[in-house]
Formats: sequence, C-alpha cells, structure tokens
Amino acid sequence: MSCLLDANALIALLWPAHEHHAVMRRWFRNHAEQGGWTTCALTQAAVIRIVSQPSFAGRPMAISDVARLLLANTAHPMHSFVALDFDFGTVLSTCTGGLQGHRQVTDAYLLTAAIRHGLRLLTFDSGLSSLLATPGERERHVWRLMAA
Repeated sequence: MSCLLDANALIALLWPAHEHHAVMRRWFRNHAEQGGWTTCALTQAAVIRIVSQPSFAGRPMAISDVARLLLANTAHPMHSFVALDFDFGTVLSTCTGGLQGHRQVTDAYLLTAAIRHGLRLLTFDSGLSSLLATPGERERHVWRLMAA
C-alpha cells in the first residue's frame, strides 16, 4: 500500500542531515519501491517553507534550490501526487476521534487525504493517531515510524 508522507517524513527523506533521515531511507528502500509513495500540496509546500528557512540548514537556501530538490525527488517513478479535493466538513467527518486543537488541522487534512485516496499516512508524530477513534482505524490509516 502506498503512503502519503507527512511533512516531517518527507523532509527526513530528502534531507541527509535530518535526525530521521536513516529511518526514512530504510523505509523507502523496504516499502516505497514496491508500494509507492505520495505527496500533496500541503506536504510539498511545507518542504519549501521549512527547508528554505535560514534556521533550518544554518544558512539561507533559495526557494528555487529547495524546489529543485523536491521536484527531482518527486520525479521518482513510484511517486504519486494526490489532490486535496474536499472541504473541512469532510475532514470533520473523517477524523472520528475529533479535533482538539489548532495544531491538528493540517494533520487532519493529511489524514483525510490519505483515507480518501486509499493510502496510509506515514508520520513520526505520536499524537496524530488521536484523530481516529479506534485502534483498528489507526492501524489501517496511520503508519507511525519510530525514531532510531
């Protein structure tokens, strides 16, 4: 099954100095080559926004350089892109565990996109699973990687 990578997982995959890069490379070798991997507008925008910040790499990076890195990797034959073609009402009805705060909104959109497109959301975030009410839903729709 293909996975929608959340922003942190995608950045970890693309950025060798990221603390979870080795974990993501291992996941990629073991899973992405068979099942594929997916991004969306939110995760791609997050990569550009976060990696281009001077504090991220300790030096400024031009948006064009970060975009080149992202686009070179998303040209991978097992990559797919999914649209966020739904409204917030759909997010609320999909997230059976409910949203408790403002920090969950983006995660809720990503989880909804994953579910609507038959994907699992790949994340390092332990709190994301609370958006789903049951352990069965969490197992079907969220793949939480453990940090090395």
